[in-house]
Amino acid sequence: MPFSLDTSVEYIKGVGPAKAEALKTELGIFTIGDFISHYPHRHEDRSKIFKVRELNQIGEINIQLIGKIIPEGLTGVGRGQRFVAEFSDDSGSIELIWFQGAQWIEKYLKLNEKYLVFGKVNNFKGKLSIPHPELEVIGADFSLSNLGLTPVYPMTEGLKRKRIDNRFMAQTTKKIVEDPQFFIPENLPEKIITKYKFPSRSIAVKTLHSPKNPQELEKVKNRLKFEELFYLQYRHLQLKSHRNRNYKGLIFETIGDLFNNFYNHHLPFELTGAQKRVIREIRHDMKTGLQMNRLLQGDVGSGKTMVALLSTLIALDNGFQACIMAPTEILANQHFESISESLKDLPIKVKLLTGSTKKKVRNQILEDLKSNKISILIGTHALIEQDVEFQNIGLVVIDEQHRFGVAQRAKLWKKGNLLPHVLVMTATPIPRTLAMTLYGDLDVSVIDELPKGRKPIKTVHQHETNRPLVMDFLKKEIEIGRQVYYVFPLIEDSPKLELKSLMSGYDMVAEYLSPPQYKYSLVHGRLKGEEKDSEMTKFKNHRTDIMIATTVIEVGVNVPNASVMIIENAERFGLSQLHQLRGRVGRGAEQSYCILITGSKLSEAAKKRIITMVRSTDGFEIAKVDLELRGPGEIDGTKQSGILDLKLADIRQDESILIAARTEAQDWIDFDELLMKAESIPIKNELSKNPHRTIWSKIS
Repeated sequence: MPFSLDTSVEYIKGVGPAKAEALKTELGIFTIGDFISHYPHRHEDRSKIFKVRELNQIGEINIQLIGKIIPEGLTGVGRGQRFVAEFSDDSGSIELIWFQGAQWIEKYLKLNEKYLVFGKVNNFKGKLSIPHPELEVIGADFSLSNLGLTPVYPMTEGLKRKRIDNRFMAQTTKKIVEDPQFFIPENLPEKIITKYKFPSRSIAVKTLHSPKNPQELEKVKNRLKFEELFYLQYRHLQLKSHRNRNYKGLIFETIGDLFNNFYNHHLPFELTGAQKRVIREIRHDMKTGLQMNRLLQGDVGSGKTMVALLSTLIALDNGFQACIMAPTEILANQHFESISESLKDLPIKVKLLTGSTKKKVRNQILEDLKSNKISILIGTHALIEQDVEFQNIGLVVIDEQHRFGVAQRAKLWKKGNLLPHVLVMTATPIPRTLAMTLYGDLDVSVIDELPKGRKPIKTVHQHETNRPLVMDFLKKEIEIGRQVYYVFPLIEDSPKLELKSLMSGYDMVAEYLSPPQYKYSLVHGRLKGEEKDSEMTKFKNHRTDIMIATTVIEVGVNVPNASVMIIENAERFGLSQLHQLRGRVGRGAEQSYCILITGSKLSEAAKKRIITMVRSTDGFEIAKVDLELRGPGEIDGTKQSGILDLKLADIRQDESILIAARTEAQDWIDFDELLMKAESIPIKNELSKNPHRTIWSKIS
């Protein structure tokens, strides 16, 4: 039967119902199209054949041998049972060991046959062995010239239990793609293929599974990476185009008395050039007649809240209400206090709504909101509850937007008769390539300056043996009137991790600093909301000198008098988290410090994180290093969501391909947005395969 992309994998020779079920369960492979799209994640060069006598001179690398195998049988009992065989060539012999599948291996092995053996050499107390090697009987058609780059596929233990290993995947894939009746349709327009001199999709897929050399492999991988990124960007840009074409936006033509009065007479500080540029971008969006969907990135302390406030004043000047939603009560309270203080001399009613708001107060807020007596509502998830009704919401601002789900955000901007303008903000800088990939349908603004008068935070690294020096420095800062954050990674001691816990850390700090007796705030995630707020308020009002805390203070604590951030076991934190914690200090005019305390033994990744923190205070540079170290799936919560399901493209390394793909996607939308022309058939067919694919950045 001729294969087609939609043929069930069950009908591939050698698969059958049991293996088909395993492929569906473990990898989501249902069809032949799915099977050949399960790309190798790397290729091994198997062109070299080693001799047994050479194995003492090499390290733990994969090697290949040719020779005969003599089974020695089962040894050991219970879980310690294993199957052993002796491999030999004309230079010597080595032991082969299987700890699983012994009975199957025993039946598989044949005497007097030559085998190609592939695996990693293990040296245990001077005795060499190869555990769980791959085996292939050398037939009459075997030729050394056929050895070369071998695909290595992502596998699971569940597959291996069903006898689906790398060899099975490689041989089955080869059987499919080399069938002369099997057809892989093109999914890029001829114009793009010609422009970039790409091979056809059919050739690219076949070659990826069985390349002749590294140069050929690189060429087809670039084609397939482009294809992945092209459709990712196309969907983003298509969504943006559809939104602009089909949804009318509120037109804010007026920059009126509220904005001008505040801007000219009540600004607490001079805006930076970056803030002014972003406000111009927002003002332009709001008067176009299209709904604004803008992502505002700004480092900690860069002044995003002031940009948000000025944006709300534009909405108010045009007769609309505005709201600001934050992920925590602490941050919502902070926004409420700072915005209320800034607007105290203007006739603007600002209210706060959180889960802690008393019922009587809440009911009054809901009534006033519906009757347009409240101009700006600030709050937490409480804003998206069903009974919260605005009379005419015109602007929605969402702070730390990645902490809210898509559905949560959508509930907020659906509270208006017309879609309000939307500004989402993040203090976690996102590298350009990741922003293009995650938020490709949004307009992006960046505040890349700190307010005038802010001194760069000095960051130093100290080993735990130098803690007395750190404590002496801490005392000096407190004695001149400053305050200190001391952050620990855990609340209680963990038997598995050698970390300073919060409670034992409190005792340690108090012991180092006694006498004199300083006053402490103790903050962690297990405190009730009121207790947490109380401790933070004490610190903010300088009724305590030192805040000992977990990472719960990462967001939403603004104490300009705090000048020192000490992070214990800093090697255990990610770069982004270290940078966020450091951003809690440096908010006043005085010089501030961040001290990273670690053990003496650091992994290479930990060393790079610490060196980066000491060298740079630029959040975007730090985010770029973080992306290189952790990969995109660990940043911005994407791993759990499956947002970046790229099979080949790596946005850390493939920026040039990403930019080219986005450019071509935009050009094609400009050329034939509705895909009505004959040249667009490959795109139309590809998009129809998965019409409901989620755009995870979608905010309205």
